[in-house]
Amino acid sequence: MLIKPSRIQGFDDWVDLFHQWRKDIGYPTELIGDYQFETKLGELESDEIEFGHFAGQPKWERLIDIPDQRIRDALEHLVEYQGDTEFASVEQQKNLLERAPTDYDLNSIIRVNREEMRHGWQMSYLLVTHFGEAGKHQAQKLLERCATTNTRLLGSFNVPIRCWLDFFTYASFIDRDGKFQLNMLSRSSFAPLARSMRPMLQEEAYHLLTGNTGLMRVVKAGRIPISTIQKYFYKWISTAYDLFGQDESSSAQWAYLWGLKGRYDEHVYEEEADMGKLNELSRSQYHKEVGAIIEALNRQIPEEQPKLRLPDPKFNRNIGEYAGETYSVAGEPLSAEEYEKHLEEVLPTDADDEFLIGIEKEKDWIIDPKQKR
Repeated sequence: MLIKPSRIQGFDDWVDLFHQWRKDIGYPTELIGDYQFETKLGELESDEIEFGHFAGQPKWERLIDIPDQRIRDALEHLVEYQGDTEFASVEQQKNLLERAPTDYDLNSIIRVNREEMRHGWQMSYLLVTHFGEAGKHQAQKLLERCATTNTRLLGSFNVPIRCWLDFFTYASFIDRDGKFQLNMLSRSSFAPLARSMRPMLQEEAYHLLTGNTGLMRVVKAGRIPISTIQKYFYKWISTAYDLFGQDESSSAQWAYLWGLKGRYDEHVYEEEADMGKLNELSRSQYHKEVGAIIEALNRQIPEEQPKLRLPDPKFNRNIGEYAGETYSVAGEPLSAEEYEKHLEEVLPTDADDEFLIGIEKEKDWIIDPKQKR
């Protein structure tokens, strides 16, 4: 593969590009404060490769330790995709900074954004430090693609976030996919990647908390109709299903066999992995976890009001068996004409976005966490 020359000679050069990227996307420097971007490496769960063909052997510390170029290429691909999502989320969310409903929410989104930047920093550090010229090139590309120009690698990370309900739903459901991905990489056969995961998972937990508590505060306030909230759930959860990848994915199978990426909570399994169903397993676990969150929200909704629902995994899919198929949110087959009409009814419209942006100017659409009740 021909690699274009990059401007990066070492990680310090990449850091310069990172600071330029923050300026280019218009992220207010003063909101970063004295936060120190840094590489964080945690402890390994095991010094030995824990699954796949190389189980029992020492984890690989350097790229040269990896016995096959195909494994190195697959590993670089995993790191690149993870880093791409981190920078994309900041680009998607930065437009909300001036419309934070409370100081608490402003501080929360700033913290989320800083940590997502750090996660992208972490993946770029791995690319520049371990993957030679190809890695330097990919680390530079992480700062050149942009969510606002629809050039990020995965669909969810090119979708606009227009309002704070968008953000809370994204943080709860898209960042939850992030938790799954980080967990599956936490026992990677490549030791530097595995060491990167524990600090990232600890920070990711706050992002999920921000989304979950934000949604709970919105539901408890009772100002936004449940039917409107539901549209944003359909928007983000359906695209989150795609993030788990193709059904019966050969890439997932090889990543497992090479020890690069395990099952979610790999250490709890005693049975052999079903190699043809790795992505489906993760997607079904995600489906159950998200369902439990929605059940908790529904307990806060008055009995006479409609309840929030999960979209069927067949709805609005762009990856996998149901990609491009015309199923309803309930999983019912529709004609092409019926499906287009259905999408207009169940997904957020410009009018929904405008309504929510308008209601954000009021004080009672969300519970202030500092408010005495």
